[in-house]
Amino acid sequence: MTSAPALPPVIDIDRFRALREEPGVRVAEVRWALDGSKDRSTFLAGHVPGSVYIDLGADLAAPARPDAGRHPLPDPADFAAALGAAGIGDGVTVLALDDTDGSQASRLVWMLRALGVDAALLDGGLGAWTADGGELSTEDPAPDAATFTPRSWGRGVTATADEVEAAAGSEGSVVIDARASERFRGETEPVDPRAGHVPGAINVPFAGNIGADGRFRDPQALRERFESAGVGGEDEIIVYCGSGVTATHDLLALERAGFTGARLYPGSWSQWSADAGREVATGA
Repeated sequence: MTSAPALPPVIDIDRFRALREEPGVRVAEVRWALDGSKDRSTFLAGHVPGSVYIDLGADLAAPARPDAGRHPLPDPADFAAALGAAGIGDGVTVLALDDTDGSQASRLVWMLRALGVDAALLDGGLGAWTADGGELSTEDPAPDAATFTPRSWGRGVTATADEVEAAAGSEGSVVIDARASERFRGETEPVDPRAGHVPGAINVPFAGNIGADGRFRDPQALRERFESAGVGGEDEIIVYCGSGVTATHDLLALERAGFTGARLYPGSWSQWSADAGREVATGA
């Protein structure tokens, strides 16, 4: 069983600045967009000095398959190799950020925390860094390779499609869909085979975790948000989205709000909707 990370899931710029100066800490940046418009070149155009680039599609996911979804979790050995190549070895603390709302870097943070690794998301991302006077670097980092021991995801952090089906609508369980409300209702579906949602799921769009100031809502406000949507403190919680990426934003928000034990459905809607044997619900 993995130990719980010592860091909270989300940290502010002051703590980020203090931690990044400590030995054994690595800053990692994720630049990714659904339409493919962001990649390593986006990172090289301006990043936190000393940070390393993590490729969401190559490092944080296995190849897409209809029976596994668009972003299946990578094989533990492949993930370990990617981390090692980025200079992230055993015992390293990872501070992660992206250049948007945290919904990309949250995938890395959740994956590491699920393995018991100390990792946290910079609240406000690259914008928080520059707003605080932080300079940007255009250097291409060449970190020394490190050894990260492969660790299996194991039970307790992920859920299968069958477990989602059993939990949705069951007493004492809640399945959260983190996608935008129009996709949840089935009014539009720009990527996946069918529109709609898992029958019995509730909709808590990840974008609502962020306030008007571009930062995560405080823990109490987040807890009230999830509770008002129907999440109970003792519920078994499973979260999904389109492909298991932005769902991790909800997972970090749930942890920030004091909910424990929430799991990710990695295949998410991309897997569910591709399976003709799975029922689909539409509407609110």
